[in-house]
Amino acid sequence: MSREGEVVGDLKKTPLFGFYQNQKVKLVDFGGWAMPIQFNGIIKEHQAVRNEVGIFDCSHMGEIEVTGPDSEQYLNRLVTNNVSKMTNNSVQYNVFCSETGGAIDDVMIYRFDASKYWVVSNASNTEKVWDWMQKQHENEEIELENISAAIGLIAIQGPQAQSVLQQIASVDLDTIKRHKFEQKIELNSSKNTLISRTGYTGEDGFELYLPAAETERVWQLLLELGAMPCGLGSRDTLRLEAGLPLYGQDMSADISPIMAGVGFAVKTKKSTSFIGQEALRLQREEGVTQKIVGFEMLERGIPRHDYQVLSEDGTEIGVVTSGTQSPSLQKGIGMALIAVEYSEIGTPIQILARNKKIAAKVVTKPFYKKA
Repeated sequence: MSREGEVVGDLKKTPLFGFYQNQKVKLVDFGGWAMPIQFNGIIKEHQAVRNEVGIFDCSHMGEIEVTGPDSEQYLNRLVTNNVSKMTNNSVQYNVFCSETGGAIDDVMIYRFDASKYWVVSNASNTEKVWDWMQKQHENEEIELENISAAIGLIAIQGPQAQSVLQQIASVDLDTIKRHKFEQKIELNSSKNTLISRTGYTGEDGFELYLPAAETERVWQLLLELGAMPCGLGSRDTLRLEAGLPLYGQDMSADISPIMAGVGFAVKTKKSTSFIGQEALRLQREEGVTQKIVGFEMLERGIPRHDYQVLSEDGTEIGVVTSGTQSPSLQKGIGMALIAVEYSEIGTPIQILARNKKIAAKVVTKPFYKKA
């Protein structure tokens, strides 16, 4: 494990902070949270998730509970996807937008029943989402509660995730299908765990929402069963290979969900109008001038966030939003916001890296698919 000291300053701490201190794991400031970039090396952790099983501390994510008879109506008015299509114990990808169509955050919504939902937000956006949800509360009969501090969250990902987790789970994990969840599951002595099956790595896996005080015990159990601890570094390389956007880079207040390529979650024709619907409808019907594309390097070089993107003739056409050296593909890959006329698959482009022009081309996402 990386043993280079710990962060200083007034940072938020997950329930695993004590574990990090005991193991002398190096922590960094991630959106105001003290989080590990790596434990045993980014590439080693990446490969563990691709080939075996890894676990991630995701306790910095936010959980906001919505309850009351008007919960569905309220959420449907705030988000781009159609909450009315959800069934009990289902999970739906969603986006909160402003009136102009800019993304406030992309979230996962959990439906327990018609009168109870969870909104799971990105860590750095929890307060922003919380404030937005309170501000947009009109006359609906609902209650909002930020329950983030009470919940620990561990993601277990990889082809062996189910077999490892099954050793301590009281439920048959085969019964939890993709984008579904079950609650009040026992993990050895913890009897109040919610397990969902989604993921941010391109691999099969589960999320364990459990009482904050139980997080370290379950983390230790999973380590003893052979799961490798993984940090933010491998989480980023894995999600990028899977072609999944990162809020603040590939989607933002200036990059709408239509521009970001997640239009599948934008239901501009649903019966309930939502905030930003008209702006997104116009983007869909009239087109946008820029969009997020995937690209791969054709020469040696690693693309980085904010590198300029040039056309074949050297004209500036956009900017890299996410980039890395792919451990699985052994080449540089990334996503970029570029002018739409250069977005066709196969279009040659150049990445300007430290004043050097490196040949690349636009490719389809995801970059990596299981054989």
